[in-house]
Amino acid sequence: MMRAWLWPVWCVALAATAAHADDIFSVAPELWDRPRGARMVREQTAVAQAVRLALSRPAARLVIHHGFGQEPLLYAEELRAWLMALAVDGARISLVSDTKVNEALRIEVTP
Repeated sequence: MMRAWLWPVWCVALAATAAHADDIFSVAPELWDRPRGARMVREQTAVAQAVRLALSRPAARLVIHHGFGQEPLLYAEELRAWLMALAVDGARISLVSDTKVNEALRIEVTP
């Protein structure tokens, strides 16, 4: 049984976790299966949502999570270039190699 005084702490922790999960967007692996253009990248749901959220938060940063190895890094660098073409300042974008090789790229919008 949860103690009454822990309830507010638990609710705040749960809300913070839920809010954080809403700020991570997985890029469809199919994006890399064909030639890409600005329109195609812009219309990707994950990219559109991440850019919209980042532009609505002036202090936000974008973190592109990718797998280890050359190919995932190349995809992440290309995605960074596309995000810059979509009006996101490159200084606000960082790359982090912390996912599995076959996992989709993820864009995280941090506060």
